[in-house]
Amino acid sequence: MQNKKVRQKPPFFNIIIVTMEVNMKILCIGDVVGKPGRNYLEQNLNRIINEQSIDFIIANGENSAGGVGITKEIYDELISMDIDVITLGNHSWAKKEVFDYINVTDKLIRPANYPENTPGAGYIIVEKKGTKIAVINMCGRVFMECLECPFKTIDYILSDIKDKADITILDFHAEATAEKIAMGWYLDGRISAIFGTHTHVQTSDEIILPNGTGYITDVGMTGPFESVLGMDKNIIIKKFITALPGKFEVAKGNAIFGAIIFDFNTDNNLSAVKRLLYRQS
Repeated sequence: MQNKKVRQKPPFFNIIIVTMEVNMKILCIGDVVGKPGRNYLEQNLNRIINEQSIDFIIANGENSAGGVGITKEIYDELISMDIDVITLGNHSWAKKEVFDYINVTDKLIRPANYPENTPGAGYIIVEKKGTKIAVINMCGRVFMECLECPFKTIDYILSDIKDKADITILDFHAEATAEKIAMGWYLDGRISAIFGTHTHVQTSDEIILPNGTGYITDVGMTGPFESVLGMDKNIIIKKFITALPGKFEVAKGNAIFGAIIFDFNTDNNLSAVKRLLYRQS
């Protein structure tokens, strides 16, 4: 009997799973867009936590207030849902009240590569279940406002937190796929995991890189599905057709949930990555 050749998918596109005892499951949620995104979390996050046995949650909240920025009220709302750390991005300062509270919040961070003396912190170390988890926030520079070099900034931070954290995770808020992928290879073996945010479109390239770092280019968004990146689709289509400016508004309707889970074993080494994409019917 002739052996049949089976064509296999490239391993880059497979979920990598190694059977090991899991110590910490970390859920990283993509950009929460406006009220539809917040409502989805309010109605479903507790169920997801229980179904997936989640221990720690990071969520990007830079679009959580009407599509741009975050307010103190919304920060408190998200934290009340058992989210452990909220990251930001290029819209960090869209709501001016953020300057009044960002220095006194204990679970909100902004991109670390803003210039020196910018309010807020660029990273945080949180202890959960006896494990110290460092969460770093960083913005890309390609097709975005020019900030400090994210590669040099991450080098400085990793040197500063050396031996202070058991697990280190980066939210890389960047536009260019190439810049995100370059960061993944640059940090492979030096950091526990990297998840990309900002583009609002989930990629299917989750992987454990050769030296043990978990990676995905973008986890997508948590916001209205019938939209253009969370915004009212008719307004955006009209803008493309006419080339005239228009006021963006968060779309209404059912939501989509984009996230990734990083599973760490009892030695705090990454053992699996699992991408989540849920859509309300």
